[in-house]
Amino acid sequence: MRLTRTTHRPGSARKSRLIALAAGLGLAASTLAGPAAAAAPDDRPTRAELATAHAAVGQADVVGVAWYTDTATGKVVVTADSTVSAAELGTIRKAAGAEADALTIKRTSGTFKPLLGSGDAIYGSGYRCSVGFNVRSGSTYYLITAGHCGNGVPTWYTNSAQTTLVGATVGSSFPGNDYAIVRYDNTSLSHPGGYTAGNASVGQRVTRDGSTTGVHSGTVTALNVSVRYAEGVVSGMIQTNVCAEPGDSGGALYSGSTALGITSGGSGNCSSGGTTFFQPVTEALSAYGVSIY
Repeated sequence: MRLTRTTHRPGSARKSRLIALAAGLGLAASTLAGPAAAAAPDDRPTRAELATAHAAVGQADVVGVAWYTDTATGKVVVTADSTVSAAELGTIRKAAGAEADALTIKRTSGTFKPLLGSGDAIYGSGYRCSVGFNVRSGSTYYLITAGHCGNGVPTWYTNSAQTTLVGATVGSSFPGNDYAIVRYDNTSLSHPGGYTAGNASVGQRVTRDGSTTGVHSGTVTALNVSVRYAEGVVSGMIQTNVCAEPGDSGGALYSGSTALGITSGGSGNCSSGGTTFFQPVTEALSAYGVSIY
């Protein structure tokens, strides 16, 4: 994954919880004498086998894959972007060893990367990102954005000429997590609210808002997803089929008035679609001791 730097002017541009799966043995009442029919064996992987397979994907150290445990099927689902070769997929299977059958491997177009690019949003150090949610601690107001944005930008502005100050990045975490917090140092700026924080669920209809592509909707496809960007692994992510493009990083994922996530990265675009990952917003709020209003 790489960060896209603007060229025409400055400022443009988690862990899966593995659940043991057990099949119940149904005993039917019968008036006929004779041996009971044997129950069909459950050949799905055990909890320990799933844990081994999940860990093996991370240990394979292949950039461009995302993975999570699907408790409904008893499989570790691995999604590989277009940069992952057949040999690298073989490396993942080899790392899983005897538990390779517990893997389900899927392909997606594009490249998993943080979505940092040029456009109309918050600017700094030759980069642009999107505002996620406004938050506060007491009488001090902040905005939440992506950590891969906050890592590279100490001070943010509302315009590409960097003449209207937003404020300083006061906390950032990436990789591992992907969230950052920016303090509103310019008291003349408004910072409206209107959200409450919540947790996403698989199948939930959600909306993403970003500074490059605006508002797009889709569905949550998985939770507790790990994704390996070039810079490292980010875990505990929300996976969706909502499209996103460079510059949408840090933008809001929500359902109605419930704030769910912060745009991290993904593949594809809003012409052909793709897979996009989001940092759960509740984790960021807890890390910084702030609340959405």
